[in-house]
Amino acid sequence: MSKFDRRTFLRTTGAAAAGALLPLAAPPLIQSARAAGTVKLGCLFSSSGTMANLEGRMNFVAKMAAEEINAAGGVNGSTIEVVTSDPASDWPLYAQVGRQMLSETKVAALFGCWTSVSRKSVLPVVEQNNGLLFYPLHFEGDENSKNVVYVNSPPASSVLPAVDYLMSPDGVEAKRFFMVGSDYVWPRTINKQLKGYWKTKGIEESAWKEEYVPFSFSNFQTIVNQIRAFADAPGGKLVVVLTVVGSSIPDFMREFANQGISSSDVPVLGLDMVEADLEGLDTQKLVGHLNCWAYLQQAKGEANQKFLKSWSDYVGRTKAPFRPDVAIDPMVSTYDAVHLWALAAKKAGSFDVPEVQKAFAGLSFDCPSGYKIGMTAENNYVSRGVFIGSVNDSQGFDVLWQSEGTPKPVPMSQYG
Repeated sequence: MSKFDRRTFLRTTGAAAAGALLPLAAPPLIQSARAAGTVKLGCLFSSSGTMANLEGRMNFVAKMAAEEINAAGGVNGSTIEVVTSDPASDWPLYAQVGRQMLSETKVAALFGCWTSVSRKSVLPVVEQNNGLLFYPLHFEGDENSKNVVYVNSPPASSVLPAVDYLMSPDGVEAKRFFMVGSDYVWPRTINKQLKGYWKTKGIEESAWKEEYVPFSFSNFQTIVNQIRAFADAPGGKLVVVLTVVGSSIPDFMREFANQGISSSDVPVLGLDMVEADLEGLDTQKLVGHLNCWAYLQQAKGEANQKFLKSWSDYVGRTKAPFRPDVAIDPMVSTYDAVHLWALAAKKAGSFDVPEVQKAFAGLSFDCPSGYKIGMTAENNYVSRGVFIGSVNDSQGFDVLWQSEGTPKPVPMSQYG
């Protein structure tokens, strides 16, 4: 597995001394994607900075998926080599490393980004270089590029079902909402869409508040105090819609628990909260708070048990610096993405992007979630199942609800 990190990148571009990010003009870091019977795939996931604990896992699970494919004979007579990187949670650096992987390393496809701001920085790079980016996160939608495969779910397939659940008698019959997000495109767009959606339900603007914080923000005492005050006001049940990311998620949940607010008092719907965010937290104080994703570790079925065993074995064998007993949705989505790319390349009989793109229509894969995910000729969105999870006392999520099938993705929102 080849790798280059931020320090290597800066040194090879002649920018190490000044710390500046300069246009790519350096010699190739790695040779052509087809050298010596190999095809290279590039990962744009950070192993340092605020996103490291989450994104770092995807570098390893992508390699695990590639090993599975290689063990079955590879693709089109070639062995997959995964090229990893460390954009260091530095959004412009994702674009610069991505450009080098496409133009210098000649990777056949990119797999990467967590935040929408990192994806937005890479988008013009893949479009200008006619590359492919497989993006494994559920996100705000309102984007549809032929150079991006949106492996996870737009809001109509994930966020809205979760909000509907909370507003229903099966949930808590929520009437009011406090939105807390990191200050960038995904939280602001999601919240804009939610406000538009709530208006169609007859909910007045006085029934919601919103606050935004910088990346890596950790001191949530004042905001949680504001939530407590809003919860005490009349108007019905309050729910927190949490769209902070990275290290801010456990910091928020820790402060929520420290102030003695339970899920029966004010439920939190953590839209980016995954099992890994609960590591190190006393989840006995957080039982009942919610998330929504296309995969939960507690998903039933043989496909999930096989995946979980493979991950545990892989961590034990490679000494990957992550828990062998924790799996999160974007890991599964990255795993799915590598397999989808391999299926498309095999169907196309080629690694050329235009041929691979033509092969997307009709692809399906048995996801560890238990759903058969699929693609159509309509767009590059993947149809997935949906789960709503409830925090348990063992640093995980129980499956509270899941969709009967895989809803058709709706890329563009009609709200907001």
